[in-house]
Amino acid sequence: MVEPYGGNLLTECAECVTICHMKRTLVAPSILSGNFADMGGEVKNITKLGADWIHVDVMDGVFVPNITFGFKMINDLRPLSRLLFDVHLMITQPSRYVDRFVKSGADLVSFHYEAEKDIAGTIEKIKATGAKAGLAVNPDTPVDVVKPFIEKLDLVLIMSVFPGFGGQKFIDGSLDRIAEAKRLCDELAPDCIVEVDGGINASNAKDVIGAGADVLVAGNAVFGAADRASAIRAVRGE
Repeated sequence: MVEPYGGNLLTECAECVTICHMKRTLVAPSILSGNFADMGGEVKNITKLGADWIHVDVMDGVFVPNITFGFKMINDLRPLSRLLFDVHLMITQPSRYVDRFVKSGADLVSFHYEAEKDIAGTIEKIKATGAKAGLAVNPDTPVDVVKPFIEKLDLVLIMSVFPGFGGQKFIDGSLDRIAEAKRLCDELAPDCIVEVDGGINASNAKDVIGAGADVLVAGNAVFGAADRASAIRAVRGE
């Protein structure tokens, strides 16, 4: 059994830590774009090729019009990688399932503002398990809805597409939303970081990072690439 990730959310750059304490941009390939017939092989492959996190999109067919996978998939994949399992819940009433997802192997659990009435209670429930807590907001939800909760959060997840399907185009205007999320984090919760999910590729990653993103979720840009290691580095801006 591989022990799950136990480090800080942002990994300090080994080459820079003693000089300038820089923090690197992280890439979290979304296994939604992987081969479902060989998901174990996909996770091992992107771990070996330089992914920073494993992004797991959980969809229930209610909050979003798609169904993906749940507890058993995460539990079976957990022994195959030491990377942080970044579990993104696109489900209604996510508080009902927090404990089970963490027990299955989630290190970070993000849920949607639009899917849960008790935001503060769900954050507390995640934190009580020892996992990190993230709050996701859809493209048509004002970013400042995170403000009352941000001091308790580890991560704000800005959706740059409407959730439900991979391969969508990055929505115009998302850069301003990313910048707003980063400003709120810097002002109110300096340890809280910004993740961006949707339409990320090597062509727009530099602008997304420049707007303030700390973590980039990439699906097709990684899994659809002939050279996945190069694709991960390109998204990271290296």
